[in-house]
This record gives sequence, C-alpha cells and structure tokens, in this order.
Amino acid sequence: MGPHLLVFGDSLSFHGPEGPCAADEPRLWPNVAATALGGRADLVAGIGWTARDAWWSLTGDPRVWSDLHHVDAVVLAVGSMDTLPSPLPTYLRTGLRYLRPDGLRRSVRAAYLAAQPRLSVALRGRPTVLPAKLTVHHLDLAVEALRVLRPELPIFGVLPSVHRADSYGGVHSARPGAAAATAAWAARVDVPLLDLAAVVGDHVLSGAGNPDGMHWGWAGHEAVGHAMAKLMTPALPRGDVG
Repeated sequence: MGPHLLVFGDSLSFHGPEGPCAADEPRLWPNVAATALGGRADLVAGIGWTARDAWWSLTGDPRVWSDLHHVDAVVLAVGSMDTLPSPLPTYLRTGLRYLRPDGLRRSVRAAYLAAQPRLSVALRGRPTVLPAKLTVHHLDLAVEALRVLRPELPIFGVLPSVHRADSYGGVHSARPGAAAATAAWAARVDVPLLDLAAVVGDHVLSGAGNPDGMHWGWAGHEAVGHAMAKLMTPALPRGDVG
C-alpha cells in the first residue's frame, strides 16, 4: 500500500476543463499524484481558497484533525488565488453573498464582476486577495502546527500558478513577488515546493486549459500530478511509496 496524501487546495485542485469535479475524479492532479505513488489522496479544498483558508481548515475542521493522525504526507497546494487582483477588499467581496434580498445580491454581484476586469487593470493588480506577507504567515502557522502534531510528517507546497483570465483583465502583477516570498520561506523551513508555473504555465497561457483562462485541462492535471509525485518520492519513507 502506497502513501495516504492529505492535500489542502484551491479550485485548481478540483476544476477540470469544463468546471468543478468531485474530489474522487481520478484525472484531478491530487489523484494522479497519489496513483503514481501507489497510494490515495484526500482533498480538502474550496473555490478561491487562500493560505488563510487552508489554515482555518487545519484548525477548524474535525475531519482534518482525524485525517492528520493517519496520513503519510501533507501538501499545502494553496497560494495561487492569493495573488489575484481584488479591487474590492476581500472581506467586502466575500460578504456580497450575504446581501439580502436576493435581487439586491444578484445585482451588486453582477455589477462587481463587470467592473472587476477594468479595475484590475486600472489598479495594476492591487490590492490582491491576500498579500504575500500574509500568505507566508499562514503557511508558516500551518507547518509549525503540523510539525508539533506530527514531527516526522513530510510537508510539501507549491509556487503560484499563472493565468490569462479575462475576469481579471489578464493582470497578474503580484505573482512574482509572492513566488519569491514563498520560495524564501520554504527554503527557511525546509518545505519542498512544486513550481506550478514551470509545469503548467505553457498549458494555461496557450489557451489549452479551461476556457476561463485560469483552470487546467486534463493534460495540465496529469503534468502537475506526475511532477508532484516526483517531488514527493525522495522525502517519503521507502515503504510508503508504491
């Protein structure tokens, strides 16, 4: 039996070429990685999740608490959504769903989505969904907590992906700084990283992925899954690799 992986992710971990999929879809990259290692993966993820959401899940979801006693490795596959433009501050943008009545909520949300691409260009991608400093802060909290609970547990991460999404005006100016900050943090705490842009960048930017310009096609998921499995293999105990 190969390793049991616990993956914290954003929508890149469960959106295919036509939209979101169930977590057990074998073509999603966490399952591709687990299969390549001869094991299985559990996915804890949500649309738009950032490093902060992963931290909240780690500390607030009792299903995760249970899994952490049994898994062989953890992947913190978050950080990509942190780098996206958020012209409206995150707490206001996410609060739109709570507006009532329903007609008001739909109107306000439609107006914001229409304005978002133009504002992303005008503001040059600032502010972002989560500043790089806070991304690193929450990743660091997660790693520290995991190592207190399971000192021997291998932990892996990612560098943010790329996008060509019209919904953000094609703007992604925050990615280089966030990638550099994450890489420096990972070197300091000894967490191996997979550079998503290096693996799937051409796939996304060529238009071969999801039509939304952000999520991946199955070829992208396959490439990321196999690259993650290759990254993980040296750090896993030999008996845990299928």
